[in-house]
Amino acid sequence: MTYCVGMMLEKGLVFMSDTRTNAGLDNISTFQKMKIWEQPGQGVITLMSAGNLATTQAVVSILDERTKAHDERDPSILAVPSMFQAARLIAKTLKDVIANHAQVGQRADSAFNATLILGGQIAGGPPRLFLIYPEGNFIEAGADTPFFQIGEMMYGRPILVRAYEPGLSFEEAMRLLLVSFDSTIKANLTVGLPLDFHFYETDSLEQGKTGRISADDPYFLAISQGWGEALKSALDQQPTFEF
Repeated sequence: MTYCVGMMLEKGLVFMSDTRTNAGLDNISTFQKMKIWEQPGQGVITLMSAGNLATTQAVVSILDERTKAHDERDPSILAVPSMFQAARLIAKTLKDVIANHAQVGQRADSAFNATLILGGQIAGGPPRLFLIYPEGNFIEAGADTPFFQIGEMMYGRPILVRAYEPGLSFEEAMRLLLVSFDSTIKANLTVGLPLDFHFYETDSLEQGKTGRISADDPYFLAISQGWGEALKSALDQQPTFEF
């Protein structure tokens, strides 16, 4: 499965995704679920995916090919005039791929479903963040819904709901996200390290800080251990129930 988070901050946009695509006692594999398109000075677009791997790979491959083909009938993701138009283009591509993969004569669409988080900024417009559904429709993040999650979201959501603030720095956002991902990884075998991230700064119009956090990353290990100890300490400080 997957866990991905896209978050709006006053400073910019933050993205993080895990890389596990299969899980079992003897079958664990990884695959990058984050794709970034950049045209310095013109725009930066980040896409994260959850769902059927064949579907998400096909969507990314089609979008990549269109950036090289310069075909007016199939516009490039780098040529759209706004993030809204980027969301429309990607949503249509996703819907078409799912329809093409579905078995003829059967309602097998659900087997090929995928959900996407799209975010970025195109010159002339503000940073925007979208959640794209397999049906080809989408919603946009705003003040009431400042972050989106896809995949195994339930385990990491409580910390985001409680601790998110729009004024977080990128460093504080990294800490928050790592706690959210650590909680998810510990509760669900289908989510795992390494983790990919992209921190985009508003109006920079170029790829921001990117990287990969591995299982032996010292900061991640410190966060994981510290958060576990803090939870135990907080629980011990609560009043004991009396029968």
